[in-house]
Amino acid sequence: MNELYQDIPRIYTALAEWLACLTYCLILKRKVRGVRFVAISAAALLIQSLFLVYTKNLHIYLWIPCMLAAVLLMYLFMYLICDDTKLVIGYYCARAFLLAELAASLEWQLASYTAVIKPAPVIQILILVVVYSLVFVWAYHMEKGIVRGFFQLEINVHEFLAAVIIAAAVFAFSNLSFIFPNTPFTTQITADVFYVRTLVDLAGIMILYVYQSRICELLAEKELSNIHSMLKAQYDKYRNYQTTFDVINMKYHDLKHQIAGLRAEMTEGERQKWIDSLEQELESYSPELETGNSVLDTLIAGKMMNCQVHDIKVTCVADGNILDFMHVADICTIFGNALDNAIENVTLIEDPEKRLIHITVSPKKNFVLIQINNYCESQIMMKNGYPVTTKADKDNHGFGLKSIRYTVEKYHGTVKFEVNKNWFELNILIPQGGIG
Repeated sequence: MNELYQDIPRIYTALAEWLACLTYCLILKRKVRGVRFVAISAAALLIQSLFLVYTKNLHIYLWIPCMLAAVLLMYLFMYLICDDTKLVIGYYCARAFLLAELAASLEWQLASYTAVIKPAPVIQILILVVVYSLVFVWAYHMEKGIVRGFFQLEINVHEFLAAVIIAAAVFAFSNLSFIFPNTPFTTQITADVFYVRTLVDLAGIMILYVYQSRICELLAEKELSNIHSMLKAQYDKYRNYQTTFDVINMKYHDLKHQIAGLRAEMTEGERQKWIDSLEQELESYSPELETGNSVLDTLIAGKMMNCQVHDIKVTCVADGNILDFMHVADICTIFGNALDNAIENVTLIEDPEKRLIHITVSPKKNFVLIQINNYCESQIMMKNGYPVTTKADKDNHGFGLKSIRYTVEKYHGTVKFEVNKNWFELNILIPQGGIG
């Protein structure tokens, strides 16, 4: 039986490594598509195959350096294709290497066993196609299920190193019998070597799967906590605005009556001028905006104070009545975060004439259309459907936009961010009467 189990053909290993990288390239966001994607992928397969085939007969002491070089080629392939950080790509490269080891080991074990029964080349090729297809399609759907719902996976140095150490340990243990056959943890029977290698590789894949699930759980908890903090912050702002405007409205009406009394009793020119000035100043606090939704009125009026300080012109065409089905906190989240981002952006514009924000709330067939647009001179890059922040502390920013999407999706709506001719546009569509 031992003579039937020869080492895995290097071309099979190269194909497995290439397919593993391709699997994760299809999961991650890509920076190249179409013809360039096909060209880079084909070149990677050719280089990986040539390297492994031509290093087959090197001395055993060069086996580990050659494997490290093969992993480096896998990393370069993924780096050229994937639009993500080096740590994330390195993390998935470690997982791709272990997945390739499992696919190659399982395929060759079945192929070697089948060769005893019927040593036909057609059957060997069929086993190769079926096993590789099953392994990599299974891996693709498994990984998709883990990362579904995440806008961008974050991997730190410790998580990257943990994945590399796990992959290296599993690889070393699964191949220990090839290098040191006379140890308590190895075997001299070739068939058993293949069984051990396949089982250890499968165990390693499952360990990394559980590890990945835990990373995603922690990220989800962190993201949900930050989003809930944003929701509470916007609602608290609304409550503060409401209290402030209640006081202002009371003072407004009181002073109106006082001015009327002063005007009736005093006719001196100087005092008349002072009264006119006081009345004009008071008019700036008049509750002019009436959209039909008191929550929206209060939010916009609160933001207007900041806009007046920075010479920002806000125009609003809104039918607030169509927002009545939404919870107060959700209105605060959507409009509060959107207006905060717009105000922050236009404040950076030097020319006050270009500090423009436009708000639209209108019915569109059976949907509520919300548009909040602001003039923008800076170049905005989009990634994963979100504008990329220019702030240094990228990890703690962007939750305002995520909280908008989180809230809109409660009502089965959609959110789209885009830049159109120096205007940053936030477009939201929510079914009328959507269920929160």
